[in-house]
Amino acid sequence: MSEQAGTGVLGGDRSGAVGEVTLVGGGPGSDELLTVAGARALERADVVLFDRLAPHGSLTTLAPGALLIDVGKTPGHHPVSQKEIEALIVRHALSGANVVRLKGGDPYVFGRGSEEVLACHAAGVPVTVIPGVTSAIAVPAAAGIPLTHRGMTRLFTVVSGHAPLSDTELEHLAGLGGTIVVLMGIGTLPSITQGLVRFGADARLPVAIIERGFSATQTTTVGTLASIVFDAAAAKVSSPAVLVIGEVVRLAFDGDAEASVLLARAEALADLA
Repeated sequence: MSEQAGTGVLGGDRSGAVGEVTLVGGGPGSDELLTVAGARALERADVVLFDRLAPHGSLTTLAPGALLIDVGKTPGHHPVSQKEIEALIVRHALSGANVVRLKGGDPYVFGRGSEEVLACHAAGVPVTVIPGVTSAIAVPAAAGIPLTHRGMTRLFTVVSGHAPLSDTELEHLAGLGGTIVVLMGIGTLPSITQGLVRFGADARLPVAIIERGFSATQTTTVGTLASIVFDAAAAKVSSPAVLVIGEVVRLAFDGDAEASVLLARAEALADLA
């Protein structure tokens, strides 16, 4: 955990009055996708606890009077546990501070926001949630991929790839059809793709992996269920990334010759498999 002071008074010395907590969804990482309500909450903050995927590069400007506390986690490395984060939120609020918990994406989409809200309720701390733009929708859009398309698919499912899916979950996903969006799925990519095929999904179903959405180094790797593990290894893909599985992946590359060639190559490999 690291702390960085803004220019204002730190903490919340307010003669014993309990402060308040605002959970702010920061969107997929770009300052421009932070909501107006989120920006206003940061402007009023005394303390901001932020994640690595939240838009934190401009926090000294967005929250000029706040104590900034980095509680970000990376895969396999959690320097501040979830319980410690909750304790920090509550402690600063009970001291009278106006606390903002800035999270990447939306606080209620795999963000453990509900756990932090429950911790505030248990401590008698007022808490408000400001929704954010979820990467599950925004990052595919940044790569030109719609999650639904008339005549192609009318549903999408968002799943966490943090841990392997069970056979029951894979069977339901394969049978449901539509578009599948996987967050935090690089580590479980082989089990997800092979599992879907095992339960009846077409091996030639298109797959896209979008790395570092909305950054200057955003990259998309295209393949099929049969080829994407090899394509991902060749491209050396890494987190953070969003996986999109479904026919809608084809729509992003209409008119893009290079990407169309990649998908055709992936489908040819699937024919040989």
